[in-house]
Amino acid sequence: MLRVSHLSCSRGNKPLFADVSFALQAGQALHLEGDNGVGKTSLLRIVCGLSPAEAGQVCWHDKTIQDNAAAFRSSLFYLGHGLSLKEELTALENLMSDAAVSGRTLSEPQALVALARMGLRGREHLPLRVMSQGQKRRTALARLLASQALLWVLDEPFVALDAKAVDGLRGLLAEHLTQGGMVLFTSHQPVVLIAANGLPLDVQTYRLKGLA
Repeated sequence: MLRVSHLSCSRGNKPLFADVSFALQAGQALHLEGDNGVGKTSLLRIVCGLSPAEAGQVCWHDKTIQDNAAAFRSSLFYLGHGLSLKEELTALENLMSDAAVSGRTLSEPQALVALARMGLRGREHLPLRVMSQGQKRRTALARLLASQALLWVLDEPFVALDAKAVDGLRGLLAEHLTQGGMVLFTSHQPVVLIAANGLPLDVQTYRLKGLA
């Protein structure tokens, strides 16, 4: 459903990577590995259509994401290093505002359940500016539970999370895959996803090699 073909990228006059190809089907995850500075974030942004590629193409349902832009955007949830949260709003208000801007239906009870599942019960009405970095990241990740997107693209989603939150996020990713979703993510640590029946899920690995 997602196909990346022969992508190349440069930053300024410096080539980062070339000839990157992979594919994702429903129920699959791909763990993008690589040393710092090889261009993992740049690759994710290209896949999401947020940055241009020097060469190659990204296809969704056998059409380029440029030719299939509306369908691709409606199927995509991207979480980068910037969490896109408003510091003056509460965790609950951030979720409700994000849903409204995205045109998704989200009730307050649904938003509260999502925040509770990410370990934020009792903190739903706190403004983001008084939260820790880990709590802010969990607020951002709670949007996954409110998302109807099929493809999740996550840049270092486990950063700043404690052990309990890491386990919770692993469970959330596993649930998404078992429901036919797809996940493309970066992480500096190995990630094993286990289904509710105890069997490991399909997590592929792609190691990005820089050209420097």
